[in-house]
Amino acid sequence: MPLPVELYLENCVDDFSLIPPETWENWFQEWLEILNDYLPTALSYEVSLRLTTDTEIQTLNSQYREQDKPTDVLAFASLEANLPQSEEMLRSMPLYLGDIIVSVDTAQRQAQQQEHSLSTELAWLTAHGLLHLLGWDHPDERSLMEMLHQQVILLEKIGMSINLEV
Repeated sequence: MPLPVELYLENCVDDFSLIPPETWENWFQEWLEILNDYLPTALSYEVSLRLTTDTEIQTLNSQYREQDKPTDVLAFASLEANLPQSEEMLRSMPLYLGDIIVSVDTAQRQAQQQEHSLSTELAWLTAHGLLHLLGWDHPDERSLMEMLHQQVILLEKIGMSINLEV
């Protein structure tokens, strides 16, 4: 049985309908099934995905990470490791995992560099953001390779493949 997930999709890019909302919802359901061991127990989950421009993501990157430049993906986890969740709360409302923001401008450039489709790059970056929401990080080469390997697994689950040349 798939894990229920509510996706809040904000598309801030003009005429961008490459990936329909239903497809994104299906992808998140499949990804959360794979990542079940990393999920706090809840009846359902919520995630916010915002597809935006380099200009907006640069503003956010500067404001929250003190890096005044565009980036490909930002993830803002709403969960804290030691945040207590009451049983009643977990049974009555979805657990909000956080926000993923992807720059479509940067994704387009990276897709061209990697010689794959924009939809593949968007899925790749969103999967990366989702892993960050669940506590994954890459402070060193070994953890980066583990995270990238997990992203490959997530993309394979939705029928996409990506060539990792790291």
